[in-house]
Amino acid sequence: MDIIQTMSDWINKLWYGDNLSVLRENVPNESVDLIYLDPPFNSKANYNVLFKDKTGDESEAQIEAFGDTWHWDKTTPFVYDDIITNADYPGLANLMSALLEFLGRNDMMAYLVMMAIRLIELHRVLKPTGSIYLHCDPTASHYLKLLMDAVFGKENFRNEIIWSYATGGVGKRTYGRKHDVILFSTKTDKYHFYPDRIRVARTEKSMERAKNPKGARISSDNSTKLPSDVFDIQALNPMARERMGYPTQKPEALLERIIMASSNEGDIVLDPFCGCGTTVVVAEKLNRHWIGIDITHLAINLIEKRMKDKFSDKLTPYEVFGTPKSMAGAIELAEHDKYQFEWWALSLINARPYGGKKKGADKGIDGIMYFKDEENGKHREIVVQVKGGHVTANQVRDLAGVVSSRKSAEIGIFLTLKPPTKPMIQAAEDAGIYSSANGKRYRRIQILTIEDVLENNIQPEYPFRETGGFSPFKKAEREAGE
Repeated sequence: MDIIQTMSDWINKLWYGDNLSVLRENVPNESVDLIYLDPPFNSKANYNVLFKDKTGDESEAQIEAFGDTWHWDKTTPFVYDDIITNADYPGLANLMSALLEFLGRNDMMAYLVMMAIRLIELHRVLKPTGSIYLHCDPTASHYLKLLMDAVFGKENFRNEIIWSYATGGVGKRTYGRKHDVILFSTKTDKYHFYPDRIRVARTEKSMERAKNPKGARISSDNSTKLPSDVFDIQALNPMARERMGYPTQKPEALLERIIMASSNEGDIVLDPFCGCGTTVVVAEKLNRHWIGIDITHLAINLIEKRMKDKFSDKLTPYEVFGTPKSMAGAIELAEHDKYQFEWWALSLINARPYGGKKKGADKGIDGIMYFKDEENGKHREIVVQVKGGHVTANQVRDLAGVVSSRKSAEIGIFLTLKPPTKPMIQAAEDAGIYSSANGKRYRRIQILTIEDVLENNIQPEYPFRETGGFSPFKKAEREAGE
């Protein structure tokens, strides 16, 4: 499916999947005006999404989003060979061969192989007038600069931008880390760049230096100046209004500067590692077309919620690709990746993931929902289990046991890909009824199939006061004027 259309019928794109496959199969040559990517840094860390939680239990209101650790595994040599044998990039082949000899078959080399093969595709899709900004840190920025030069040409390297921020730790054995690196390159020397759009405020001392000897200002706009390659933009603190709880989230002001400087209204902006969607949010705000790609359903769900909250009915049309739209797609996802299937299935009923990928971490719980008890206004839990394989009545009884054992839980949802058996239905009925203070009665254990939810729009039954129920993600701040 070709996701690029003529400008007259353009629809923005949000894509779930491996960006390498999405780029190769769906984005034509020289079709994108601006690329910003904030890929994993090979930091050896695991990053959690922090969810909005009504019970105050912060330790449970998060889940591992991705692990930023790379390994030279059985697939890496095949990707490396693809790079080495690519006749269009002989300089990159020579570089990768030298790096392999220097680094060996280790984690860093595996990371560079992953990045190199994707930079080839990003070079292919970028227009001759286009620019690319690669966001990284000192973990691998020196190696990535070599890769960028080998793919885009060292003559097309424009700037090493330093994003300077005040947050960050103070090292006892090193200097405190207070910056990231953004590598700015272009496809050719005929690229779009508009620095006057992003003029920055002068300090009082700078304005004094800008006076001529007679004391008059040099220009009528002396309060601002053209930007340097040091971007002094504050990182998001934990209480920032735009923070969505997603790891490694970057401030909108940073993306505004890049998008305004290197694109025009109506241009296509691509972010192949879009995370919580800051790039596409800013592109939308600045009237650019956009393509966002991410490999987790958590990110796709968060972006959709963020865009709708921020722009409401002013949001321009967009499509989501790669997520199951039918039972066949759901079955394929369940067979391919258990955890992505769980996260996608939970999104169908507006539940947040619980527990993460560690074995035994979920304690019989895959997701959590909340509702308000009508009598005292306190939030109560709905425990969700997702099953993509064989299901039994004992699993339903186990869910009932989990609900009974949790002090704040009242209802359990058993969400299954396969249809329930009669013993399963009986086990759910045996679990009894939850009586709400409003006088309504709800089954304490409810069995829903993926087909019920996906194709028939059947949802769990539970009491709530908040319109539309409770969202697991933080509500994005509405865009000014919307």
